Amino acid sequence: MSQAVFPTPLEEPLPFPPRRVISLVPSLTESLFDLDLGDRLIAVTEYCTRPAEHIAALPKVGGPKSPDVARIVALAPHLVLMSEDENRLEDAQALAEAGLRLWVTRPRSVQDALNLLWALMEVFEHPRMIPRVREIERARDYTFAAAEALRERVRVFVPVWRDPWMTFNRDTYAHDVLHTCGGANAFAEHAERYPKIALEDVVAAQPEVVLLPSEPYHFTEADAATFRALEIPAAKNGRIHLVDGSLLSWYGTRLAYALRDLPPLLMPATAP
Repeated sequence: MSQAVFPTPLEEPLPFPPRRVISLVPSLTESLFDLDLGDRLIAVTEYCTRPAEHIAALPKVGGPKSPDVARIVALAPHLVLMSEDENRLEDAQALAEAGLRLWVTRPRSVQDALNLLWALMEVFEHPRMIPRVREIERARDYTFAAAEALRERVRVFVPVWRDPWMTFNRDTYAHDVLHTCGGANAFAEHAERYPKIALEDVVAAQPEVVLLPSEPYHFTEADAATFRALEIPAAKNGRIHLVDGSLLSWYGTRLAYALRDLPPLLMPATAP
């Protein structure tokens, strides 16, 4: 029996630029507004929080993993934006079976995210924000060149969950954000994309920096204290940081903020 998979990403052109769009992906909701396409949105999820001043007025259709499928279908969107990582397979299948057109995104790299921004403007036939995307590309190129010039990248550990502790390997967008910004993911070579680990594994990895994101699990100062108690370079050198989780996981225009805010946290203790 073949394994069920998400519907194929949007490949065939739509017969017209979509005017009625539902986003089930917070990062894409923000990106549409940043690309001057926010007026196309007719509904979003309860987790779509940016930009706050515009999101408040939009109808909500549940969460990314608990969407109100019946309401989405009743709203008759031209297009539903989804993510393979953030949304559930069964919801994608239900929406597809109801005859709705889906765009299932699945970026694994910073370049994938940039390609997606270009594709959004093409699909919506709205090139007004080309200069903005080009500026993000230039920032990526500059940041990556600076990272490549380092003699050695710092080892970074980023948990995404606890009870159990979980992190990510190299086949993820978050990994490539770290790599682009100068970090070396301590669990890049793990066989699983989102492996479960123990604190003993973190000690064995000897990370020089620990980043504790605010999502998908909201790490706090109490979690930072847990890592400060470990025998790791990050604890000894005071390099355990609480960070905005969107910098690591929100692909789209949020990348611009990641390129600005993460590199200073990932610089070697002694620059070359």
